[in-house]
Amino acid sequence: MVLSRQIKDDLVAAMKAQDMEKVATLRLVLTAITNLRVAEGHSGEVTDEETRDLLAQQAKRRSEAATAYDAAGRAELAAKERRELEIIRRYLPQQLSEPELSALVDDAVAEVGASGLSDLGRVMSAVMPKVKGRADGRQVNALVRAKLGT
Repeated sequence: MVLSRQIKDDLVAAMKAQDMEKVATLRLVLTAITNLRVAEGHSGEVTDEETRDLLAQQAKRRSEAATAYDAAGRAELAAKERRELEIIRRYLPQQLSEPELSALVDDAVAEVGASGLSDLGRVMSAVMPKVKGRADGRQVNALVRAKLGT
């Protein structure tokens, strides 16, 4: 099933269940998908890959907003952003575990022949396509820096 169709079906189910937070979150996601479709000039549905990229962006926004709300002492708004984040994450691929990510970074370091922090960009370029949508770029960057810094 097309991912955007699954989100629409889940919206209908959430409406029937009167889960208003889920309804609001899925409506925002569907609006973003529609905006993407119009911006890209699609005549039909947006591809699953484009939808996953959009969902990853939405998830990142929620995560950053929650962090900002926490820093500002707005715990109730941070909690709301985290609940929305969990709804969005249901449609994303499962995140890589720390050992899986570490193994991918080790492979990229060996593949590129990196020897120090000066090779950070080359290693990141090798790793990011492999982890697309399954790991946060900041987490990958920190891991690559740790491995190259030693």
